[in-house]
Amino acid sequence: MRSGIEGLAFDLDGTLYPNYSLNLKLIPFLLKECRLVAAFGRARSIIREEQKNPSYQPGDFYQRQADITAKILAVPAQPVKEKIDRLIYKGWASMFKNIRLFKGAAETLAALREAGYKMGLLSDFPPETKLEYLGISGIWDTVLCSERCGALKPHPVSFTELACAMAMPPEKILYVGNSYPYDVAGANRVGMKTAWIKSALLPTGRKKPAPDFIFSNYRQLYDFMLN
Repeated sequence: MRSGIEGLAFDLDGTLYPNYSLNLKLIPFLLKECRLVAAFGRARSIIREEQKNPSYQPGDFYQRQADITAKILAVPAQPVKEKIDRLIYKGWASMFKNIRLFKGAAETLAALREAGYKMGLLSDFPPETKLEYLGISGIWDTVLCSERCGALKPHPVSFTELACAMAMPPEKILYVGNSYPYDVAGANRVGMKTAWIKSALLPTGRKKPAPDFIFSNYRQLYDFMLN
């Protein structure tokens, strides 16, 4: 086992499976619901900007998201909230039936759990149905959704709650994600160690804080943690 690490926590989207496999399935939906999706994305960007304010207080994220989306669309908030839940949260999750994990991901997750690491997952979208379709719902000791915690990554509230749920200090956790600003910087902000999965197309650059480990396939993560 890797010295100083007692638990691993993972992002889901783009970290355990390639984003393009979902994006291809989403094309018909995006064309049909382009106004809703554009307003939804804009609302989340606005909320992330609000979260940068030190006085920001996490609250009912879903209502805030619906209120902003509805304002952009110039329609009532409650129908928009219901539509987001039905078409985006539940509708997108159903598209995971035939999506495959990155090569070696399932075997690496199983080996990490077998080795005695506590296993956590923190996603910006509700993950439970996705995990079932991906065949890895039984791997985790802790599964969290940042929106239910009141704020999107990289706000520290969900990372702090993750450490509490895993019952260990943040510095004992290695958080694995594909987004530098949301996953690596967010986890590092609360004291977690970090691993960044990136494709060859993403420049590493001089990121601050630097990830503790950078990898491009799950065999490398396996070797880093277990060999």
